Amino acid sequence: MNKKINKAYNAIIIVVSILIPVVVAVLSRVRIPNIAPLDMLPPIYAIINGATAILLVVAVIQIKRGNKGKHQVLMKINILLSLLFLIMYIAYHVTSEMAIYGGEGIIRYVYYFILASHIILSGILVPLVLLTYKHAAFGEYLKHRKLAKITFPIWFYVAVTGVVVYLMISPYY
Repeated sequence: MNKKINKAYNAIIIVVSILIPVVVAVLSRVRIPNIAPLDMLPPIYAIINGATAILLVVAVIQIKRGNKGKHQVLMKINILLSLLFLIMYIAYHVTSEMAIYGGEGIIRYVYYFILASHIILSGILVPLVLLTYKHAAFGEYLKHRKLAKITFPIWFYVAVTGVVVYLMISPYY
């Protein structure tokens, strides 16, 4: 890939990687008045997180078996699922009050540790996924594989902890 195109894509990745967490942070504090809360969304996006975790594992299995086409399709589905999650997450938070975790004792610390690590790693995940995808899209497979070894465990952790966070906070919605 020529340097000019590479720089342009990297610039887009940087902008998107900054904008997504900023937009999510700002919109999580905004409530749209006179709109019914979208309370059905948290279980749906928990299911999306669970599906993402499963499909990530299946995608890795497929590439290890040499099924590049199936791997590519599964990874595109994972990116679309992550985008769908993001849209639903924002829609829920602009229509609903934030749920407060009500657990007590050690489980409260466990919950907040999982939540904090989930949030921090989800912010780190955005540029990792975009860069990993860019390398694959442009046929830079050595760079793709090297970065995917970092991206996969983080993406898997974020997907699984998304489900765990939902299960832990769901009694307090």
